[in-house]
Amino acid sequence: MASEKQIAANRRNASKSTGPRSGAGKKRATHNAYRHGLTLSASSAALAQHVEKLAFQIAGNTQDEIALDLARAAAAAMLELERVRRVKLAMIERASAFGGLVVPKRFRTANAEVPWLIAVERWRHGGKGPMPSPPQPTDLLATMTSQEPERSAEAIRRVLPELIKLYRYEIRAVARRDRAIRNLSARRVKLEEPAH
Repeated sequence: MASEKQIAANRRNASKSTGPRSGAGKKRATHNAYRHGLTLSASSAALAQHVEKLAFQIAGNTQDEIALDLARAAAAAMLELERVRRVKLAMIERASAFGGLVVPKRFRTANAEVPWLIAVERWRHGGKGPMPSPPQPTDLLATMTSQEPERSAEAIRRVLPELIKLYRYEIRAVARRDRAIRNLSARRVKLEEPAH
């Protein structure tokens, strides 16, 4: 049990780490879980059916409910690992096709867009000459080589920070799968031992 001194220290430390304080920071933080979708639990009848089918392939012909539960855990981890790898591949393919993960913006900020909007309004209300055109966004593909494997290497380099973030999801799925398989193997050995 924590002492009064430890509780006070914990409260002081917690007050220093309250997360974002500005409105923009709070708004940005609300979208953290939606970047790649891996933090959302994927639950559906089709997924449950797939887990069950894979679990029976892993467990074999057994009626041992503990072994089946371990096989289900391994199957779920294997499907999660497959999902992480699909997300990583999709990021690399997107960077290869479009030059990056995000679409380049025409204006750096909303305030930078205001002068262009004013010019367009003036033009609409009788301004002379051609309609003002917005600045062209940076063409990320212009700096991408068209030759493979250099193009794929450049795409990976551009998404590497995001791939590194996904690595923790992959490591967790591998650990869950390996732990379930080890426990399932130990369970099989235990069941196969002759009774004395």
